Amino acid sequence: MNYLVAVLQDRIQAEAAYSALEKEGLPMDKVTILGRGYKSADEFGLIDPNEQAKKQSTLMAYWLIPFGFIAGFVFNLSTGIEIFHWAGAFGNHVIGGILGAASGALGSIFVGGGVGLVVGSGDALPYRNRLNAGKYLVVVKAPETTTRVATRILRQFEPENLQAYVDPDGV
Repeated sequence: MNYLVAVLQDRIQAEAAYSALEKEGLPMDKVTILGRGYKSADEFGLIDPNEQAKKQSTLMAYWLIPFGFIAGFVFNLSTGIEIFHWAGAFGNHVIGGILGAASGALGSIFVGGGVGLVVGSGDALPYRNRLNAGKYLVVVKAPETTTRVATRILRQFEPENLQAYVDPDGV
């Protein structure tokens, strides 16, 4: 399956493009309009970058926090740094481990969340921003031959952006 996404300035253009695709005989169950009064980005399934960042951060926390604890414990064990005099040798090692685990947690939040926000969203974030700016998307999800015909038709409306994608999971 291929996707073709056209960004149009307003509702009138989007409806005209939809009608032109319908007149050309494209299967209308494969054509969707996104924007005010139509499907939202969430309803269509565009990835929410904040959700993706949270998932990436949680995934990284599962291995960074234990690794940070072990690294902090071993570092304190090897250097013998006395963090608190009253804690004793083993207590200082444990405190070093806790500080290492805290560093791992911060790393998962900043690196995992930041990378998930920037990389995990792909092109979904720019499309969401355009929808928030009041623009409309016309999306055609169909085989390559159909998206070629749709490309020819949608170019007539001079979209702000016209992008084709190949669904790696779909057939």
